[in-house]
Amino acid sequence: MANQLTLGVKDVHVWRASLDQTPAIVEQLRQLLSADERIRADRFHFENDRQHFVVGRGCLRMLLSRYLEIPPGEIQFSYGAQGKPQLATANAQLHPFHFNLAHSGTLALYAFTRVGEIGVDLERIRPEFTGDDIAKRFFSPGEVACLNELSRELRHEAFFNCWTRKEAFIKAIGMGLSLSLDQFDVTLGPAEPAELLRTRWDEKEAARWSLKALDVGPGYVAAVAVAGRDWQLTFLDVDKVTIEQVGKGGLPR
Repeated sequence: MANQLTLGVKDVHVWRASLDQTPAIVEQLRQLLSADERIRADRFHFENDRQHFVVGRGCLRMLLSRYLEIPPGEIQFSYGAQGKPQLATANAQLHPFHFNLAHSGTLALYAFTRVGEIGVDLERIRPEFTGDDIAKRFFSPGEVACLNELSRELRHEAFFNCWTRKEAFIKAIGMGLSLSLDQFDVTLGPAEPAELLRTRWDEKEAARWSLKALDVGPGYVAAVAVAGRDWQLTFLDVDKVTIEQVGKGGLPR
């Protein structure tokens, strides 16, 4: 496969990566990081957390380098008020497109598009975090009612469906948790398509956005939100397509 990746005007690419990699791959990816990212990595107390950070940021730089056709080390980031990463001014002017990333457990997701603002979220299903008190605290009354109508067997998945769809949306608009999660409604039932139903601040806002659930593997739930309606999703695997090339020195430095 060629190093360059092509992103059409209607494309949304979502990549999945395993954060558990061999020491050799971790070291290869570490070489792609900026000086400040290496400092951040070294601040982690546990080696496993340090390696996951290195793999997560290294894969992001590796993928961006293939879309932008520039060496990973030349990519510069800036951050919004709520911490959303974006290309710094020089890179963004030359290569205008949107991206976002998420990680949970041993997986990471990376989303790229030219359609519009994008957000992606990934959560490992943990039944101990799906209690009624958490739902009532963060979800809208309508979402809580929908959750309560489901059987206990379906409720855990539905809870994380709701959570990831909400997180993907607030990440896309760059608000983070500064926007209360009960200010908008999403679908959550396991049999329902992902959808932003309404927002409290603008009755027309929901029509601007698309939500899609992502099947990333057993034990996880994920979603992507895009500012646009006409786009095509392609799901790709970093492990099979890309990381092996790093181990062989096959990507630009």
